[in-house]
Amino acid sequence: MELTFDEIKEILPHKYPFIMVDRIIELQKDKYAVGIKCVSNGDFYFQGHFPQKALMPGVLQIETVAQVGATCLLLENRDKIAVLAGVKRARFYKEVSPGDVLKVKCEMIKTVKNLGFAEGIITRKNSDGEDERVMTCEISFALA
Repeated sequence: MELTFDEIKEILPHKYPFIMVDRIIELQKDKYAVGIKCVSNGDFYFQGHFPQKALMPGVLQIETVAQVGATCLLLENRDKIAVLAGVKRARFYKEVSPGDVLKVKCEMIKTVKNLGFAEGIITRKNSDGEDERVMTCEISFALA
């Protein structure tokens, strides 16, 4: 299943400028989702992070993974909100700058009642056109 930006906005409670996902290219309810984030020089955080060298903050990379995962959990739970409950083992391997097109995968590992546990990975194409890992993390959600 794929979702357009407008369909994502119907699922996630986030609004501009804090919606971090441009589209979902793969989705299996309660299992995993793969999204795309097109990083633009116009993104709000580049005004101050950093003026001399624009870098996407790591915390917003984690938020992007969480929003991709939330689309997976909220597809049939639109009356709820998926809140980030925890982050473990976040690792950042490459800088993210304007012009990067990020492929963001969030895979649900386990769900217990209203809690979900997931693994996330962000990749992008390098100069040779091959996927390179940008960051990885483990996150948990609570459905509220």
